[in-house]
Amino acid sequence: MTASDDSWMTAAAAVRALGVSRPTLYAYVSRGFVRSAPKPGVTRERLYSREDVERLRRRAEERRDPKSVAAHALDRGSPLLESAITLIDGGRLYYRGYDAVELSRTRSIAEVTSLLWARTFETIGTRHLAAASGRLRAPGDLPFLANAQAALALAATHDPLAFDLRPEAVATSGGKILGLMTCAATGRRSVANTIDEQLAAAWGVKRQGIDILRAALILCADHELNVSAFTARCVASAGASPYAVVIAGISALEGIHHGGVTVRVESMLESMRGARNGPAALADWLRQGLTISGFGHPLYRDGDPRAIELFALLGDRYPNSPELKFARAVAESATTMLNQPASLDFALATVVRVLALPPGSGLTLFAIGRTIGWIGHAIEQYATGQLIRPRARYVGESPRAARK
Repeated sequence: MTASDDSWMTAAAAVRALGVSRPTLYAYVSRGFVRSAPKPGVTRERLYSREDVERLRRRAEERRDPKSVAAHALDRGSPLLESAITLIDGGRLYYRGYDAVELSRTRSIAEVTSLLWARTFETIGTRHLAAASGRLRAPGDLPFLANAQAALALAATHDPLAFDLRPEAVATSGGKILGLMTCAATGRRSVANTIDEQLAAAWGVKRQGIDILRAALILCADHELNVSAFTARCVASAGASPYAVVIAGISALEGIHHGGVTVRVESMLESMRGARNGPAALADWLRQGLTISGFGHPLYRDGDPRAIELFALLGDRYPNSPELKFARAVAESATTMLNQPASLDFALATVVRVLALPPGSGLTLFAIGRTIGWIGHAIEQYATGQLIRPRARYVGESPRAARK
């Protein structure tokens, strides 16, 4: 194992950050609290996980003075919950220790679902897709996310096992939920094929595009404790059903600062398409006082690996696509201008244009894929039996004496 400078630190830096001795640091490593790795090119010196050291430092700080950390407890990068599902480290994304990009190339959606839900590639996760009949469908004229939420709410009331929160039962409900989500996206009454094949058939995607849909769904499956996953875990901690967990996750996902960014990028690319080239399109966009969306991610300084993989797939399967050529021109110009590479949101919007999917399909892929992660987080949270209940640091007026 090698260690990158950004993600790892020396023993001297680690003991300074923690305020402990070297023997104590080594004890943390032996007990599994801090990961260590050999320093590249040096046989006897080791480096220590910056993330693990920072987590221990914050815990010690909170024990000493809980109020001092309350204001920062919800900042990005300040872990609140322990999870064994997803790791973001060294600019890469891992599901249960497996590189997510590699999984998107080599595994099916069913296998990745099973990995996140049951720590195995045996396909238990989607065996109940076909049981998710569309007989409990909401009005078809609703937008996809609203239609999905309504269908899930209806299905929950008709599922006698909705509140069976044992892991295997939640996996069964999860398969039904994925089926209902797919039905809401396609307008079909049942899922006859795999999710990617069902979406491809409904959207008229040719054979070379199915792998791109599968990869997009897998790469969207989870991203640690983002706002929708945290929302899902909070709802699960209350003992709500998996249906309610996914309804809540969808509510967070469609926000304009989360999955809603994908919709903004789709709109941006559609508006720019009449321009001669990428730089001209961006110049016109900025001239209108509008913001360029879909670039930069604080967890990926050197580029979002999910976006990089989707662009590579598009280039391999649709090398002559004018839509891909234009999106790349916009991405190159925006990256130069903003000094930020394209994110997953921009890549999903590009998938929509290259594959000629219905408008808004980027968010549809995001939601169906992320449902896999929400169910995984629900299973993990149910197992703890703990209610997530942060405290607020009151900053209002002091209590006043009662009026006489």
